[in-house]
Amino acid sequence: MARFETWVDDKLRDLSEEVAKPVAQFATWHHLRRIRSMTTPEKSAQAPVHSAKQEITETIKFLDWLWETHQRTAANCTPQDIETWLATGPTTRKAVRTFIVFIKNTGTHHRGDIGHYTAKTRTAITQDQRVAWLRELLTGTSESLTYRVAGILLLLYAQPLVRVAKLRTDAIETNESTGNMWITFGPHPVPIPEPFADLLREHLKGRPNLRTGSDAQSPWLFPGTRAGQPLHPNGIMDRLRSLGIDLRGARNTALDEHLLVSPPPLVADALGYSHQIAFLHADAAGDAWSRYVNLRTKP
Repeated sequence: MARFETWVDDKLRDLSEEVAKPVAQFATWHHLRRIRSMTTPEKSAQAPVHSAKQEITETIKFLDWLWETHQRTAANCTPQDIETWLATGPTTRKAVRTFIVFIKNTGTHHRGDIGHYTAKTRTAITQDQRVAWLRELLTGTSESLTYRVAGILLLLYAQPLVRVAKLRTDAIETNESTGNMWITFGPHPVPIPEPFADLLREHLKGRPNLRTGSDAQSPWLFPGTRAGQPLHPNGIMDRLRSLGIDLRGARNTALDEHLLVSPPPLVADALGYSHQIAFLHADAAGDAWSRYVNLRTKP
C-alpha cells in the first residue's frame, strides 16, 4: 500500500492542475479506499493494485489528450470525446470506464449523462487454436516447465494469470492409492486430467526458486525470486505473450467451452467465478443452459 501511494504521488507530480485534480480524487476516493477495505493480512493487495495502476495510467492519458486536444476537463467532457478516445487507440483504453463511472456517480461531471462504455467486440481464439496451444505446452519445449504449467491452467481451466500466480500447493490434492489429482479454484475441487497431471507432478518435485531452507517450505505453487513471495503475474503474462498466446482470448474461449457442456452455476463453482460472470459468458457463448428450465417438460 505504501509503495502504491508513493507511485500515485509520483504520477501526479508533473501533471497539469486540470489533469492532476480529478486523477487525485479518483486514486484517493475510489482506488485507495477500496483497496484498504478489501486487503487483510491474509489477502494480498497485489492484484487490485495492479488493476488500479492500469486504470489510473489510462485515465491520465485520456485527460492529457482531452485537455491538449479540446481544452476540456473531466468536468465538461462529452460522450463524443469518450467515443473518439476509445475508437482511436488500443483496447487498453477501455480501462478509463471506471473513471467515467466514478465522475458520473460523484457529480464531478457537469454535462449530463455520459453513459457507460461497453466493449463492441469480445476477444476469443478458436477452439482449434486453444487445443494447439495446449498440445504445445504439454509436449513442446518452447518454454520452461513453470510457465508451461501456468499456461495450461489458463487454457484448460480459464484461470486468470493473476489468480494462477497466487495458487498455493495445498490447492492440489492427490489420492495416493489411485494417483488421481484434483485442484481447487472455488468451493469444490476439480479433476486434473492426464497428461497434465504428470506435468504438474514434475513441476511440484522441482519448483524453481527454492534455494534456501526456508524457501523449501514455500506454500506457493509458483515461488518467486523474492523470499516468501510468488512469481509476479506480469512476468508470467510476458512469457506467455512472447509465445504468441492471446491471454484474454484464451481465457474467454476456455470458459466458453466449459459453459457449452455444463450449466453456469456449476462452472462458476468449479472454476472460482461468480455466477453473474458465468451467466454473462454463457450468454455470449450462445449456450442453451440459461433456457434449460423453460425447456423442461417433465420433472
